[in-house]
Amino acid sequence: MLPQQDNKLVQIVDAALLDAEWRSGDWLICKPGCTPCCIGVFAIDQLDALRLQDGLASLDATDPDRAERVRRRSQESWTRMVDKFPGDRRTGVLGDDQEAAAAFEQFADYEPCPALDPDHGTCDVYQWRPITCRVFGPPVHSEGGLGVCELCYHGASPDEIAACELDLHAANALQAQLVGELEKSGSTGRTIVAFALAEQAVVRG
Repeated sequence: MLPQQDNKLVQIVDAALLDAEWRSGDWLICKPGCTPCCIGVFAIDQLDALRLQDGLASLDATDPDRAERVRRRSQESWTRMVDKFPGDRRTGVLGDDQEAAAAFEQFADYEPCPALDPDHGTCDVYQWRPITCRVFGPPVHSEGGLGVCELCYHGASPDEIAACELDLHAANALQAQLVGELEKSGSTGRTIVAFALAEQAVVRG
């Protein structure tokens, strides 16, 4: 079950994004139909997975045709990737050792996200998208330094880019708390979008 405080987490992240967008101005060009960030598999935590599954269940009630398209793309995507999945294929949990991490770096780099509507270039589960998707675009601090979308901030100096950094301190703390609570209940490890949505089809289907 998705923790009630997930709504608070989403609100904090979205508010931080709006602030970063305001500071970024024309340097941030993200818009519907721009989809390079939707190509290539990335890891999500169990909180993201539950949010996606709740979203697909909601779509079943409000837009069943769209939900079915997402479900079908997810199952097809998982089928394409499962043989080389660097983790437990039954649970969809990625391996946490160095070998699995190295394999994931080269895993499905050109696989489109199954939530992506290929005809319109928009996300069919946008309201429930993972935190990684919500924060992509503006400058975000990580272990590798300050990263931005390669299509954005052209002509901005390093100082100007730094001034647009997305402030995720509060969000990161709450996210860690909620993920920790899920781990105590047995939902552990990271997975991928395709498995989370394909698994929802199995659980609810």
